[in-house]
Parts: sequence; C-alpha cells; structure tokens
Amino acid sequence: MTEPAAEAFTETRAGRQRLVLADCLTGMASLEAGSIDVVVTSPPYNIGIRYGQHHDRLPREAYLDWMDQVAAGIARVLAPEGSLFLNVGGTGVDPWIPMDVAGAFRRHLVLQNDIAWIKSISLGDETRGHFKPVNSHRFLNNTHEKVFHFSKSGAVPLDRLAAGVPYMEKSNVTRWEGAGRDRRCAGNSWFVPYMTVRSKRQKFDHPAGFPLELPERCLKLHGGQDLMVMDPFLGAGTTLLAAERAGHRGIGFEIDPAYLQAALQRLD
Repeated sequence: MTEPAAEAFTETRAGRQRLVLADCLTGMASLEAGSIDVVVTSPPYNIGIRYGQHHDRLPREAYLDWMDQVAAGIARVLAPEGSLFLNVGGTGVDPWIPMDVAGAFRRHLVLQNDIAWIKSISLGDETRGHFKPVNSHRFLNNTHEKVFHFSKSGAVPLDRLAAGVPYMEKSNVTRWEGAGRDRRCAGNSWFVPYMTVRSKRQKFDHPAGFPLELPERCLKLHGGQDLMVMDPFLGAGTTLLAAERAGHRGIGFEIDPAYLQAALQRLD
C-alpha cells in the first residue's frame, strides 16, 4: 500500500506514525482513496464528556449526520480489503447510541462482525476488570461496549487464530481449525480490562481512551504486514501506539493540541 498523500496541516512524526492536528473530515479528505488498510477508532459518544476542543452534547440529528459524514470519509479512504473497527458505547439513559451510530455507518459499509468489548465480568463471587459505577435504581452498571467490525464487502478474510486463544481441551488441537496449532478463534466477546489508574495523568489527561490491548487485538485479527493504519479521532494516540509496536505505519487526526502532544509523548 502506498503512503497516503501529504496534507497541508501541522504534522508531527514519531517512528512510522504521522500525527496531524486537523479535523478528521478535513484530514481524511486530503488522503488518497483506498490508501488505508485498517481503521481503529472511537468517536465521541455525544454523552456530555468534557473534551478540551469538542462539544459532546450535540442535538441527536446533528450528531448522527456528523457520524454519517465520518463514515463516508472512512469508506472513501478504506482499501477494498480493509477493515474498520469502530468502538462505541451507550449509557443507561441512552442505550441506543451504538446502534444508531452503526446505522449511520451501515449506509456506507457492511457490518462483518459485532464484537462485545467486556470491561468487567463477574463469575460466581469473583469480579475481574473495571467499570464506572452508576448511582441508579433503574440501570445496571454498564460493563461492556460495542466494537463494530465494518468492511466494504462483508467478506474480508481475517487472521482468526492470530487473535485467538489456546484450547482448554487439548484433544481439539488436531480436530478443528488450524489443526496442529494450539489456537482457536476467541469469538466475539473480548475481555479487555482497563489498567488500574489513580490519576488523570495515568490516563494521559484524556477522558475517554481505550486500553492498548483493544487496537492490538483488532490489528492482529485483520492480519497482514506493514499495514497502513488510521485513527480519525486520535485522542491520546493508543491506536498509533499499537500500530508502531506491531511494525505498521499509521496516521491519526486530532483537533486538540494537548491530546496530540500526549500522543506524541507516548510514541517517543
């Protein structure tokens, strides 16, 4: 895959990654069509999070219209065999957010896999992982979010075993997928907990990041070498950090200089 076309924005490079201070729609419009292999991103959920440069409480129609424009931009730059991994969460009061956003993207791409990102899970009396508790008599604590895997055709081959897990019953090693290899598909429920943090600095001063393991698993699942990765909502740079560690090239767009600086520091 060739390098995306150069853009006339403030750009910083770290390793194989390009960090661009720009609105995602304007930034994506500067890229060559079909130049991105994998997109891993999490747009604002429109639930009132206090970002530095973004108002996260738009009228619903305006928010979904914006998501439609973002989807069109991603569809244009995505390669024919490319993958988009779109992380979206909802709230107890508004659980429809992920489905409504997915509906906007459905106008431009095909939903190939519907993945549940499990942040916390209880098995018997034991709980693992972290979540933000809610003080409510109506709603359960929200312990999972959506990761929608979109592609242009709905038929993009994936490296299921690269993102897989060992067999519990070892007799299955020679019976099923990847015979002779102690790996199986991990399915569409991913337990990816946050690390315990005690300050905003440990979250890189960003209010809504995801764990590094999440984009790492997405990149493994898509498969391939020397991929061109994009995050149109770069934030603190977790997607590009995953791309750098995996030996891929990447580009990210971010409107907030403070978040962009945090991303650069993580990559340096």
